[in-house]
Amino acid sequence: QVKNKAPAEVQITAEQLLREAKERELELLPPPPQQKITDVEELNDYKLRKRKTFEDNIRKNRTVISNWIKYAQWEESLKEIQRARSIYERALDVDYRNVTLWLKYAEMEMKNRQVNHARNIWDRAITTLPRVNQFWYKYTYMEEMLGNVAGSRQVFERWMEWQPEEQAWHSYINFELRYKEVDRARTIYETLLVIVHPDVKNWIKYARFEEKHSYFAHARKVYERAVEFFGEEHMDEHLYVAFAKFEENQKEFERVRVIYKYALDRIPKQEAQNLFKNYTIFEKKFGDRRGIEDIIVSKRRFQYEEEVKANPHNYDAWFDYLRLVESDADAETVREVYERAIANVPPIQEKRHWKRYIYLWINYALYEELEAKASKRTRQVYQACVELIPHKKFTFAKIWLLYAQFEIRQKSLPLARRALGASIGKCPKNKLFKGYIELELQLREFDRCRKLYEKFLEFAPENCTSWIKFAELETILGDIDRARAIYELAIGQPRLDMPEVLWKSYIDFEIEQEEYEKTRNLYRRLLQRTQHVKVWISFAQFELSAGREESLSRCRQIYEEANKAMRNCEEKEERVMLLESWRNFEEEFGTDTTKERIDKLMPEKIKKRRKLQAEDGSDAGWEEYYDYIFPEDTANQPNLKLLAMAKLWKKQQQESEAAEMDPDKDIDESQS
Repeated sequence: QVKNKAPAEVQITAEQLLREAKERELELLPPPPQQKITDVEELNDYKLRKRKTFEDNIRKNRTVISNWIKYAQWEESLKEIQRARSIYERALDVDYRNVTLWLKYAEMEMKNRQVNHARNIWDRAITTLPRVNQFWYKYTYMEEMLGNVAGSRQVFERWMEWQPEEQAWHSYINFELRYKEVDRARTIYETLLVIVHPDVKNWIKYARFEEKHSYFAHARKVYERAVEFFGEEHMDEHLYVAFAKFEENQKEFERVRVIYKYALDRIPKQEAQNLFKNYTIFEKKFGDRRGIEDIIVSKRRFQYEEEVKANPHNYDAWFDYLRLVESDADAETVREVYERAIANVPPIQEKRHWKRYIYLWINYALYEELEAKASKRTRQVYQACVELIPHKKFTFAKIWLLYAQFEIRQKSLPLARRALGASIGKCPKNKLFKGYIELELQLREFDRCRKLYEKFLEFAPENCTSWIKFAELETILGDIDRARAIYELAIGQPRLDMPEVLWKSYIDFEIEQEEYEKTRNLYRRLLQRTQHVKVWISFAQFELSAGREESLSRCRQIYEEANKAMRNCEEKEERVMLLESWRNFEEEFGTDTTKERIDKLMPEKIKKRRKLQAEDGSDAGWEEYYDYIFPEDTANQPNLKLLAMAKLWKKQQQESEAAEMDPDKDIDESQS
């Protein structure tokens, strides 16, 4: 028993143990002594000891093939071929699937010129392991080196029955070509392509083989068979590039062009990059400018086709595609693309989804009218478009107006009116009314314009612009009473979108007619509705511009009324605006008394502070702002008095502080 179980002072780790063991391995051991064999008995004794060592190693582990190979090679080095052969046979009984063992065995026989023995071993090897290509390569190479061409061919034929990989077939073909057996090589190619490996690269190799041996008709036939074999479902760009290059070498440029175009029309764009590249190079070498442009257009067309296939509702892609097609293709192709584009109706009936789509129809109609010169088809396009739009939910005034303008260009005025009338009946819009009215104005059909304006104002009575335009039309036609009645109806509407514009237009109309009394009445009626400072200023300027003797007094009176009316106004800036306008008037037309009076009315500008609050109700600090104190506001007099007292107190404080800072000065003053 261990009495002291405490850890040792010097700890030895596992790493240290391994390191020491490794270092001891590296220690140089003395080489074994060299043995010199001088007679037969010593040699036999040496052989016996070595054989016993090898046999012991084999007996310990029969599956280690390296021991068998070392044993056999040692016997071979002693020229004991029969013994080495016996060892190899014993090893094959242990593991006949070991490739190295067969190779070493056959190499030994070949090295010692035992050809028939080597043939027997290769025969056994390829019979036992027919899928090991190395055996077949070595066997055929041996027979060929011996000059036994028929025997080598027979081995190749046996090998081909197993349908090996492509390289084996090409080795057989190269073997036949080395002996100028072109027909045999062609037969091998046929077997390879039809039965075993019908790949594109093998078809190309076959065709190049025929081309190399100057069988150009055969080569073309091979390419044509390959195109037919793969069909349109499994097209490969490499086959068509090789076919085109072959025809290019034969100076058949038209055939090359046909091959490239056929392939480009059928192979997807992402799989035809190399094809495009080679076609471009070909056109640059042998084509004209038109041919190069064709390939560029074709490439872009493929790109757009892929985009619209991926997302049929990508209208921007359709626009680009149509622009490309219109610049190059014939009318039927363009129409086909347009029909495909307009077939992609937006799935949701919301106007924002239709805004881009509707331009496809517009471009289609313009193309038919301007490029194709087909007015009948243009009319059909417009009619189909207006039938497709869900007018109960929304409409597009642009399409109706373009349709009407097209009919006018075709000198079909009744059809244009019918279209615009249908648009107003189905889906009235401001833009439609304006377009229809503008059309009738250009045709000088004023009665129709009146009727349209009446319908327009029934539809949108709050639209001030329509009222103004209607009144202007009547003014142009010289019917002043109708224009005035229209204005009266307009200002009597309960709801208007721009009342200030309407009133201004009515006032300008009366000023134009020199109806000053009616203008004054209008201003008074307007001031009953609003006390805006701009209305007062405009009223005063009107009185000033009336051009009569009492105009100055009237203008001054308006300013007086405005000032009284705006005393209780919360917006002090507007009152200041009024007083400044009044002061400008007095400076130009007033006397010293009036100027002095307006100066006394001008407010005093003072700076104030107010507390700010954030959205959550917390304090956000203070801000400074300017306020105006008007002298004539009696309500503000106490504040003014308080402000004056505050200023006086502040002045006294400053004087007392100055006296405290300089006491010697006070003493000197008292002594003096």
